[in-house]
Order: sequence, then structure tokens, then C-alpha cells
Amino acid sequence: MKGLSILGSTGSIGTQTLEVVAASPERLSVAALAAHTNDALLEAQIRKFRPHVAALSDEKAAARLRARYDGPTEILSGEEGILACATVGEADTVLGAMVGYAGLKPILAAIAAHKNIALANKETLVAAGSLVMDAVKKNGVRLTPVDSEHSAIFQSLEGNDHKALKRILLTASGGPFRGKKREELRHVTVKECMNHPTWSMGTKVTLDSSTLANKGLEVIEAHWLFEASYDQIVPIIHPQSIVHSLVEYQDGAVIAQLGAPDMRLPIQYALSYPERWPVHFETLDLLSCGPLTFFEPDREVFRALPLAIEAGKAGGIMPTVFNAANEVADDAFIKGQIPFLAMADLIEAVLSKVEPVSPLSYETIVEADRKAREVARTLLSSMGGGLNDDPPCRAYCLWRAHHSA
Repeated sequence: MKGLSILGSTGSIGTQTLEVVAASPERLSVAALAAHTNDALLEAQIRKFRPHVAALSDEKAAARLRARYDGPTEILSGEEGILACATVGEADTVLGAMVGYAGLKPILAAIAAHKNIALANKETLVAAGSLVMDAVKKNGVRLTPVDSEHSAIFQSLEGNDHKALKRILLTASGGPFRGKKREELRHVTVKECMNHPTWSMGTKVTLDSSTLANKGLEVIEAHWLFEASYDQIVPIIHPQSIVHSLVEYQDGAVIAQLGAPDMRLPIQYALSYPERWPVHFETLDLLSCGPLTFFEPDREVFRALPLAIEAGKAGGIMPTVFNAANEVADDAFIKGQIPFLAMADLIEAVLSKVEPVSPLSYETIVEADRKAREVARTLLSSMGGGLNDDPPCRAYCLWRAHHSA
């Protein structure tokens, strides 16, 4: 029986993790649940899975839950409550599925408390890959990837000499706009971005998939997880989302992991590793999945991908800066402050205005994240009246603000 602490339990990965738990009650139990603001769903999860402790980072949401709930689970709040869930004694594995940069501190706390990590929060490694991987080694814990692509790479490397690795072929569906030209994307809406062709995911990951920023984040994550150089990590578009990634070896052999596009499968493997448990979900039928195709991503249209890779190669705080700028850009697009194509413009502008810093410490990472967000918001506010113009004009205002600042 493995005791789990699920950070981000009310999000897409968190709810699917609880489906995996419900399907294997003889193998998995829930020690802690943590969420941000969704007190109603967290309450339902508490009543079903009966964790020792639960927390909401939002104080008002936690107060609402305390007013309704009188059961045995202790209800905590704020950052301290999230950290308590990450380090609770009854959990031996922490599944990190909090959205964005917010997941970093709890994961570092869990590692320091000698918890094994099942990591779905890619921003943790993007922002602080060297710190996290050093902490994993220092504390003798295991970090297992949950992302379908990184789970596939992890499985394809099993039992092989890492020195024989030639390339990691990191697959991407291409999102809802694959094949589109820049002119076709000027008036894209948030709703259109959410129409992912193969995966059901949370808002941020789905939006990042539409810009290919998500694939850029995954390239940086793969660099840290598998000790591969950026030149060895090659993103490729695979619209069917059946081949979740591939590993090419020096002798020309290519090993891939295939499966249905269902996140519960890599979630279960991350929790069951090194065992393989029977699944109670959809599995792959090769005879009905149709042709499998692969092609190069369009880096001119989806500029967030090469920007992320450049940030990764630059090292130091630059991946942290990319991640922070991307999170601000996502938020600005969702609020209607900038058009779709200007998200990459904003990221590029922020990257150009922050000086690389190394070596890294937790404090330098925190400061880099703060500074990058400050620069991004300053650029947004300097657009002025252009915010109310049509999207091409707003994109120009962002460009003008960057070059005049």
C-alpha cells in the first residue's frame, strides 16, 4: 500500500490521479490532498478518500470549507498548509500537479522530507532543474515523470546504456492550430485554443499546447530528467498522440512507447513503478488507430518553442524567466489584453531584458521569477491605448513598448 499526497488534487491531473486510486484501492491510499480555490470539489474528494490532512492555498476558500466540514480530516490553508500536505508523514509518494511555478516550493519540501516524487508539474524542473535534481540525489529519493512524453522516454530508456543514447524524439500533437499560418492566427480566441484535438487537459496546459510553449517547457524538463543535451532533444509533431515519444540509440535502433491518449496510464505507471499493474482504462488497439504520421514543428509560426529552447541553452535563470514570462503572457491573453501571436512577442521581450545569472540558488530563482513577471507586466502596461485596438495593432504596441523601453 502506497500513501499518496496529491498536490493540485482538483485539477485535471489531480482528478485523474484519484480515478487511478479508486481503481486500485488495495494498492493506493490518500494521505493528503491540496488545491487552490475549489473548496467544493476538494470537500467531495475528502469525503470519498478520507485523507489525514487537506489544504487550500486560498484562505477564503479554506474558511468556506471549514464552515461546512466537520469530519476527521484536518483542514489547513495558505502556503503553510500546502507544505504540510507535501511533507505529511503518512505519505511516501507526493504527486506534484499544481499549476505553474507555484509547485516548486512544495516539491522541494517533499524531497527534503524524503518523499518519492511523481512529477506532473513541468515548471518545477524548468524553473529550478539543477536544484531539484541535486536535491533528489542528495536525499536518495526517486523522481518519476508523469507527463506522457517523459514517461515514454523514461520507459524507452529502461534497461539500456544511457551512454548509447543518440537522440530523444519528443512528440507533440501540434495542438488545435497545427498547419496554420500566422495570418490565420491573428484573431484566435481562448475558446479555440481550448479545442485540443486529442488530449483532455487543464486550461494552462491546453493553452500552452496551442502555442507549443508546452513543448518548449517539456524540452527543458527532458534535459534535466534524462541528462541529455539540448541538441539531443528533438521535438516532432505527431498528430495522433499514439506514440508518446521515442529514443534513438547510437546503433540506429529506435524504441518508442505507444498508448491511448489517456493521462491515467502514465499516472498509474509513475505510481506503480517499478511494477506494472493491470489497468481499468482504455488501452491501445493498433488495428483501429489508423496511420501514424510525423513532421517538423513550424518554428516560425509557433515561436514559443524555439524561445524556450534558446532559454534552456542559455541556462542559469533564463528558463525561469521564460516560464514566468509565459505565465504572464497566458494570463494576459486569457484576459483579452494581448492577441494570440503577441504571447511569443512578450516572452521574447522579457528574455531580452533580463541578464543571465548563475550559479543558481533558491533565492536567485525566486528573484528571477519576480523580476521577469515585473518586466512582463511593465511591458503590458506600457502599451497604453493600444489595448483597445484590433489584434494586429495590439501586437504592434507590444513590439513598440519593447523597443522603446
